Amino acid sequence: MDNEAHSGAEQGHEQTARDSKGRLDVRPGVDSPGNMAPTARRRFPRELTVEEHVEGILAGDRVVLGKTITLIESMRPEHHRKALAVMEHLLPHTGKAVRIGITGVPGVGKSTFIEALGLWLTERDHRIAVLAIDPSSQISSGSIMGDKTRMERLSVDENAFIRPSPSAGSLGGVARKTREAMLVCEAAGFDVIFVETVGVGQSETMVHSMVDFFLLLMLAGAGDSLQGIKRGIMELADAVVINKADGDNVLAADRARVEYEHALHLMKYPAPDWSPPVLSCSSLTRAGIDQIWETIDSFQARMSANGWLEKKRREQALAWMHESIRQALQDHFQTHAGVATLLPGLERAVSSGEIPALLAAQRLLETFFDKEISPL
Repeated sequence: MDNEAHSGAEQGHEQTARDSKGRLDVRPGVDSPGNMAPTARRRFPRELTVEEHVEGILAGDRVVLGKTITLIESMRPEHHRKALAVMEHLLPHTGKAVRIGITGVPGVGKSTFIEALGLWLTERDHRIAVLAIDPSSQISSGSIMGDKTRMERLSVDENAFIRPSPSAGSLGGVARKTREAMLVCEAAGFDVIFVETVGVGQSETMVHSMVDFFLLLMLAGAGDSLQGIKRGIMELADAVVINKADGDNVLAADRARVEYEHALHLMKYPAPDWSPPVLSCSSLTRAGIDQIWETIDSFQARMSANGWLEKKRREQALAWMHESIRQALQDHFQTHAGVATLLPGLERAVSSGEIPALLAAQRLLETFFDKEISPL
């Protein structure tokens, strides 16, 4: 160690001392370094430019990937504009991944299943991303389910990326952000994208509108045959998987598989030349996991060959555009100063029966558009 470095070290160890009266004397210590190394500045800037976001994503930089998704999720107008610019540059590099939606009732083992299938895929050189739509705290609007703690092994796999998306009380908002996050992950080189739903409410249909393959997880011996799953959700499924088919539950899982096969024969599906199979697996032992991936892979190959997958993605893109317009109009409407002033009073008037709901809506819309509009 040279003299200058040694002197600095001594100063660092003797930054405080007490004088003869016991008072604390603060000494200057070691000066802060004047300049950060150029590589560090490039690696951890305060805010990335559009070009840095794009370059980092295309290089597969996981730090930049996380920052880009955070940018997409931001509600600040300037971040929204920057995110749109980033997405425009990344769009030509998207579309090459297999997009898989996973749903099922709470407790069916969605996260354990995704981890089992995800690890099986990464062991075979696939790169996977998991976008988990979580329920949110109504107070903090943050995620209340820790996906990374529920997928401990997958979360540390270098070929996997897990990102929970707090819903913040707006499912439409989450779906919009998740779609963009999915495209960013594709541009970053991930070839399999999982979108996990909470398994309740409207989330299933929203996720179905953004994936290629929709997988419904079910349990054996958990009550009635449909376990609270609506017929409409069954009709969305491209495959049904009976999870937790292990130990004493193997026979029950086999009976449930036959039961669901009979139920599926009564339903119609939009995909040509495809009958949704009913499979079983154990996420703990990985039994049946390979067959599930073979089913997904077969579906992708068949739907690509007959042109249905390309058609579906085109329709999804158009639907996303119209949904984005509706969501943006709703956001602007709710933050409009005039609307915000009138809304509480009109809500009270409608609740008390003083004025019709349509009249209140018309007044709010005329305020928003700043002109008279045709009667509703």
